[in-house]
Amino acid sequence: MTRRFTALLLGFAVVATLVTAPATSAHGAAVRRTDLGLVKGVDESGTQSWRGIPYAEPPVGPLRWRAPVTHRPWHGVREAREFGNGCVQEGRFFSPAPSGPHYGLDIRDGLKKPVGAEDCLTLNVFRPSAPRRNLPVIVFVHGGSNVVGYSADPMYDGRELARRADAVVVTVNYRVGVFGWFDLPGLKTGDPYGDSGNFGTLDQIEALRFVHRNAAAFGGDAGNVTVMGESAGAVNVWALMVSPLSKGLLHKAIPLSGGWSFETPAAARTYADRFVTEAVGDAGDAVTRLRALPADDLIRAQVRAGDPPRVLNDGTVLPVDHRAAVAAGEYRDIPVLAGNTAEEGKLFGGVIGAHRPSDYDRFTLQYFFDPDRPSPLTARDLIADRYLPVDAPGGWNEASAQVGDAIFQGIVEDSMNTLRQAGNDRLYYYRFGWNQQPAPFDVVYGAAHAMDLPFLFRSFDEGYFAFSFSRRNEPGRLALSDLMIDSVRVFVRTGSPQHPGLGARWGQWPRSMDLDAGDTTATARPGTFGH
Repeated sequence: MTRRFTALLLGFAVVATLVTAPATSAHGAAVRRTDLGLVKGVDESGTQSWRGIPYAEPPVGPLRWRAPVTHRPWHGVREAREFGNGCVQEGRFFSPAPSGPHYGLDIRDGLKKPVGAEDCLTLNVFRPSAPRRNLPVIVFVHGGSNVVGYSADPMYDGRELARRADAVVVTVNYRVGVFGWFDLPGLKTGDPYGDSGNFGTLDQIEALRFVHRNAAAFGGDAGNVTVMGESAGAVNVWALMVSPLSKGLLHKAIPLSGGWSFETPAAARTYADRFVTEAVGDAGDAVTRLRALPADDLIRAQVRAGDPPRVLNDGTVLPVDHRAAVAAGEYRDIPVLAGNTAEEGKLFGGVIGAHRPSDYDRFTLQYFFDPDRPSPLTARDLIADRYLPVDAPGGWNEASAQVGDAIFQGIVEDSMNTLRQAGNDRLYYYRFGWNQQPAPFDVVYGAAHAMDLPFLFRSFDEGYFAFSFSRRNEPGRLALSDLMIDSVRVFVRTGSPQHPGLGARWGQWPRSMDLDAGDTTATARPGTFGH
């Protein structure tokens, strides 16, 4: 064997190792070869992580309000240790801090102001450190009403879920608000996808295409991808299930606190007219002027105009009639694990004027609250008088339940029933009831919208809900987290969440599994949706 031929064989072996197997350099940094180039991550806490991998070209300049363009390949090794920017948005409680894609006290300083960046189409990959291949892949789509949110939120830290579910976990940034969904006739070019106005949906599909092409490079199985999302992320998961563009890209779904919820292009065009007036006035050549405006100015115009319609039934990216599409078999007929929290509406006191402090003061109070020290706070410090006592007729418990039912319960029930009527017999549902926060947050929030996410990601240490998690309630919540992650671990492999640790049979929809915990133990009890 010649020296040159031996060198060629060694070269091929190195490339094959980078593409198909876990590999770690001498400095503890995991390197993988994607179809776009080499990425260098980091080993940490029994996992390997790659953050801020670009999956599409920055949607700036001429690519603003265009369908995403696959990112060009890069040369050399790209560092993937830091999260990419959150997409530009109006600052709210679940937005990135003005100083970057992280959670911190200065989030309160960005409220109602532009935060994030327009160059934001990145994703993050987490996997167990052990050298295993063909792991299930979980792609998580963040929530935030499709107007806010970012994949670097510590609530979505994928490391513990990857390690405990023995899976590859991917979290994704996508365009939100007026950058993600915008239907203005003057922007149309004849490209049916870009002309749909569904830019945020198309970003998610582009991310799934990246995952499909590169799952094996991170030890994942491209033929076993579960798409999980919460709130607006769940709306997006349901939308992906009926998009003709998602064929072959997802094989199971975990939509939490959301259902099929589309808005019409007509409503989007009406909004676009109002937005143009807010952004550039009534002068001519609005499209040129919109494209020239800084992203922050467009967010300020969105704040004035209100949130745009999102997830549009345009007839190309998404069907005009999703029920008809499902009835005709034009959808992803896959196992579904859906869920709700028992007190969804308690996150949305602002909708009915129930919060006593301003958002700035409420964020500050919660940020500094120590769950392990006695507090003089009472519900009256946080809830307006007209909703007190909380358990009185018309009080906070009753009023928030009405909000939750109106926003969340109906669309979940309708979506699951639509699948059931189409013959899907792999439908599962849970109801999350944990409300063991220190007083007064046990009644102010309780099992509020999104409270199940720290349990699924086991991300209790940092983030918006950190005030909830004390040493006293730790044994019970960790046990409940184990039950929930074990259900995900089994579901992404088998299409059923049933496992021995539940101690009960998880029936098909409309049966449910009611998941809860006290301070010391967790419980899983069979129930029925709505009861």
